[in-house]
Amino acid sequence: MASSSRILIIGATGYIGRHMAKASLALGHPTFLLVRESAPANQEKAQLLESFKAAGANLVQGSVEDHASLVEAIKEVDVVISAVGFFQLMSQLNIIKAIKEVGTIKRFFPSEYGFDYDKVNAVEPAKIMYDNTVKIRRAVEAEGIPYTYVTSNCFAGYFLSSLGQLGLAAPPRDKIVIYGDGNVKVAFVKEEDVATFTIKAVDDPRTLNKSMYIMLPTNIYSVNELVSLWEKKIGKTLEKVYISEEGLLKKIAEAPFPDDVDKAICHSVFVKGHLTDFKIGPHGVEATHLYPDVKYTTVEEYLSQYV
Repeated sequence: MASSSRILIIGATGYIGRHMAKASLALGHPTFLLVRESAPANQEKAQLLESFKAAGANLVQGSVEDHASLVEAIKEVDVVISAVGFFQLMSQLNIIKAIKEVGTIKRFFPSEYGFDYDKVNAVEPAKIMYDNTVKIRRAVEAEGIPYTYVTSNCFAGYFLSSLGQLGLAAPPRDKIVIYGDGNVKVAFVKEEDVATFTIKAVDDPRTLNKSMYIMLPTNIYSVNELVSLWEKKIGKTLEKVYISEEGLLKKIAEAPFPDDVDKAICHSVFVKGHLTDFKIGPHGVEATHLYPDVKYTTVEEYLSQYV
């Protein structure tokens, strides 16, 4: 039975990993979560793990830095989903090594959930992070490990909730900064929906050794279109400040870390259009074509919560 695949999630208390754990449990998979031996100092994460345990998750002690514990955890499952953070991407080489040693994993989902990193020509300092993701892809392929790469585009919690003003907790109501001309199309998706589509793909032969793109047809907007939609919802016109590509590149060069990373990502998304400037080729599949039954949150629905 397809729903019986046992899933190990690495990074289950992280930003996207917690949604992966919830979706795996909700869709009926035996769910294993790799956790360090010591309880999380962060009380919110400790409570989250307790809630997963109460929902039926198996907490497996181990770490990506401890090869023996990683091997033992991977032996318990059929599928490994990595949700490590941007700055831990290269630690996935340890996961790849352990998967290869175990030899029975049916699918590995490396931590991506953003761009198709093989198609992006980013500026520094984002470039080095994107390059690391590509290195992980090549390592997976070199070892012959079955995989699915999930290209989910822009997380709503980062990009949509702020209308691209990274760092804001809610859409601006007075003034907005728009990079480039504001006409570049961007694809948005709620984090819970990323997780649902990912877990749906776990046992699907159509996603084996493919990139799965989450390009929700109702959720592709330019920033100008987003601002117009938001203005209608709040009944107010925002002051718009446009920053040219040259101006943004200058800001990237001058910004301290990690603001420079955020601005470099914005350059890829809002100026270069790296999320939508290509056609899905034979190596790719699109999530809503595969799973038309999944009810996802639209951009309009998402923004309504802030009105």
